[in-house]
Amino acid sequence: MAAVRDRMTAAAGVLAAAAAMAATEGLAAVLDLRESPLVSAGQSVIALTPGPIAEAIIKVVGTKDKPLAVTSVVIAVLLIGALVGTLWLGRRLVAGGLVALFVVLAAASVLSRPYASPAGVFAAVAGGVVVVGVLQLLLHDQDAAGVNLSRRRFLRSAAVIGLATVVVGGAGQVLAARHRRRQAIEKVRAALTLPVRAEGVPAGVDLGVKGLGPWLTPNRDFYRIDTALSPPLIDPASWTLRIHGMVDRELTLTYQDLVDRGLSDAWITLCCVSNPVGGDLVGNTVWGGVPIKDILDEVGVQAGADALLSTSEDGWTCGTPLRALTDGRDALLALTMNGEPLPIAHGFPVRQVVPGLYGYVSATKWVTEWEVTRFADFQAYWTQRGWGERGPIKTQSRIDVPREGSTVAAGTSVIAGVAWAQHVGVQKVEVAVDDGPWREATLAAVPTIDTWVQWRLDWDAEPGRHTIQVRATDQDGTTQTSERADVLPDGATGYDSVSVEVD
Repeated sequence: MAAVRDRMTAAAGVLAAAAAMAATEGLAAVLDLRESPLVSAGQSVIALTPGPIAEAIIKVVGTKDKPLAVTSVVIAVLLIGALVGTLWLGRRLVAGGLVALFVVLAAASVLSRPYASPAGVFAAVAGGVVVVGVLQLLLHDQDAAGVNLSRRRFLRSAAVIGLATVVVGGAGQVLAARHRRRQAIEKVRAALTLPVRAEGVPAGVDLGVKGLGPWLTPNRDFYRIDTALSPPLIDPASWTLRIHGMVDRELTLTYQDLVDRGLSDAWITLCCVSNPVGGDLVGNTVWGGVPIKDILDEVGVQAGADALLSTSEDGWTCGTPLRALTDGRDALLALTMNGEPLPIAHGFPVRQVVPGLYGYVSATKWVTEWEVTRFADFQAYWTQRGWGERGPIKTQSRIDVPREGSTVAAGTSVIAGVAWAQHVGVQKVEVAVDDGPWREATLAAVPTIDTWVQWRLDWDAEPGRHTIQVRATDQDGTTQTSERADVLPDGATGYDSVSVEVD
């Protein structure tokens, strides 16, 4: 009897929690909230996750970290709901305290976000009310009625509430203001006519080796690592960039101001600091935008400043060395990616692109504010979590052909991959098989030192199991180190290697 009741009360708690989440999502749509309490809670989970743990998660799940954050919140809410349900009959005061605590945490998550509003807090409180209401409806007669009668009533009530949960949640998705807003922004984006040249892939950059990825990374395949569960939706007509701090003249720019200045195009490879040795969190495309140096020259950087603190529309912050923005490299306020307006997920309407620096210290998406300052006076989002302050990209090389664990036919075979040393350039790539000597590979052409380069080496493959290693040397004559290091605190090091079987 007790076991049956425990299962029923736990199930009631889970159903109450699910109904509460559906209700808050529906209210978020009706109230036109930028973020629902559920999304705000997921963002809080991301913000509170220590750097090493965040990096471990990215290493395991890669770009699926955002769905994982939301899923984790949903599971936590359902588990807490089950606990509240089991406490409801015998320890209602404790159960009510848990509901109240969770509402407070949800409201705090809402208020911690740039889009905080009383309506968001109301949606969070409404979720708590739904939990109490559903539990009261499902379990109010459990002490007085027989188990069989209670079970029948419980199942009928649970079915009705379950159906209502699905309907409300589904309606919230259909009516979601965010969905409507995204459609509107996509229409605006598609209608933009920007002064960009059609850039074809430069001659000689792609070796055409089967299994080697394209030199130009299509927008749809470009990696995305950021902290935004839902990419900000910004109308370029309302976008502004405020520039202040240690400058002679404060300035606010609009999207049209940038367009009117004319756009420069630059081939640039971006790499995430979370990219492990041999990883794929790296991509290459042509960006179009306004040189950052020109804007900084216009506002007048004051003596003593050594950093640009940039802030995203969702509150994320990034510290970039001023030297990397003013030394003549193609550091851009980018408006286009591969000849079209930036995709929403990659920073539309405006983002930063800086060759030679990992993205966490340079590539602010949805950027809305610049403060010219000093590194001594602030810590940005990721540096607060244990990452290095300056973030120069380390020389890396990767083997794409053959793949790890593959079988290769005996005879002449091809080993191929990519290497990068942004804003320094790759001088040579060398390959070693087993304990043999390092042999220099053939390099493809590159348009600038700011892109990766494809390489290949013909190999006389003999039967047996073999291990292949690769290393790159940059234009300064520095060869990447063989010492293996994790991505924390400032990027991975070591030689990429694969083991293959030759038949």
